[in-house]
Amino acid sequence: MKTKNVMIALMMGLAMNAFANGNEKENKHTDTYTVNTAESTVGWYGEKITGKNHNGTVVVKNGSIVMNHGTLQGGEFTIDMTTIVCEDLEGKWADKLVGHLKSEDFFGVEKFPTSSFKITKVEKVANDAAGQKFNVTGDLRVRDKVQSITFPATIVQSSNNLSVVASFEFDRSKHDVKYGSGAFFDGLGDNLIKDNIKIDVKLRASSK
Repeated sequence: MKTKNVMIALMMGLAMNAFANGNEKENKHTDTYTVNTAESTVGWYGEKITGKNHNGTVVVKNGSIVMNHGTLQGGEFTIDMTTIVCEDLEGKWADKLVGHLKSEDFFGVEKFPTSSFKITKVEKVANDAAGQKFNVTGDLRVRDKVQSITFPATIVQSSNNLSVVASFEFDRSKHDVKYGSGAFFDGLGDNLIKDNIKIDVKLRASSK
């Protein structure tokens, strides 16, 4: 009789564990979306103290976004810094600016060919009925220097597809991008280039 009771107890315990594990898997269901690099864009905007601006793009090399029941959970993407393009200039002037941006004065792409961003924290925006807006915190790596930044992002999920739209600014001086920076040099006058660089991100991704 004791043996029979022990067997019954074991079977009940196994059944309860299986039920609990099933619920855990259901509650922690995640989908990983792979970034479509051909349909994703990253734009950059820099400005001198005089108000003269330059803008362009860089290519997304790879990336992934993790969703949990429609809620952003994590992700990261990598930028190919060797693909810097200037869009407000043409010909030799554009080539000259891009060459300077790729040099050690700025992003030193020969030594640091990629930059990246990795999500470390996500918070839903309050009063967003659609559930598409999030405050995203993560580690931005440029020239192998990392700073934590936070910015709002909008994520729209449709079947197996995902779109992410976000804008943020980062302080280039924290990544040792020194040229024309008031954080490193005095008396630059009209040659001062603002430290904050604006980035516009538009990612398209799909699940496997």
